[in-house]
Amino acid sequence: MIKWFTAVIGYIFFRFPGAVLGFILGSLIDSATSKNSGGFKKVFTQETEVTPADFELNLLSLSSIVIKADGKINQTELDYVRRYFVSSYGKERANATFRTFNEIIKSREVSAQHICLYITQHTRYPSRLQILHFLFGIANADGSVSVSEAEEIQKIAGFLRINFKDFESIKAMFFKTGDHAYKILEIDKTATDADVKKAFRTMAKKYHPDKVQHMDQIHIKGAEAKFKEVQKAYDQIKKERGIN
Repeated sequence: MIKWFTAVIGYIFFRFPGAVLGFILGSLIDSATSKNSGGFKKVFTQETEVTPADFELNLLSLSSIVIKADGKINQTELDYVRRYFVSSYGKERANATFRTFNEIIKSREVSAQHICLYITQHTRYPSRLQILHFLFGIANADGSVSVSEAEEIQKIAGFLRINFKDFESIKAMFFKTGDHAYKILEIDKTATDADVKKAFRTMAKKYHPDKVQHMDQIHIKGAEAKFKEVQKAYDQIKKERGIN
């Protein structure tokens, strides 16, 4: 396929950053030139999902950006990514994937904008929310999310076209502040009890694990974790307000 050829060419001239960009550009060409029985296949529909290999490469690249955001490479965060791939694909495949990840980590530059463009054009919105949750999980692996990591993830969220309220909702799951429960439900403290109940129903639907059933098991577990955070936030607000 063209994407592997362009990845090799990119690696020859610009090492790993060139390989990533070449892979993405080649994927775009592959998509544009592939045909179905009715003529040219429609490119970049929201129903078109990335292949497992595409998804792994792009997710590894975004992971490397978050890990290096604070200017150091934390072993705990590396281990978090490794456990993710072991849980998703098994130890043998994870070992092979992690060798690629080591090359990505050593790379000086990876374009988050190009990677997110490709992901956005090939994945559904709930899938991108789960990617955001995973990136926060990496940053939080050492016990806290640094300001630089949060800022980098916010840039990625923008490139993934995730709206600000959804970004703040997922961020609040990792930053336990005085109003984090309200942020998770995407409402203000001034919201009425009726608004709180309505917000809970809306967020529970948005983060329901059924939204990512097309993804791998580890992402489904991540969706379940988000769903539980929504429930905990709602329970906290109910307790504070005495809502039955």
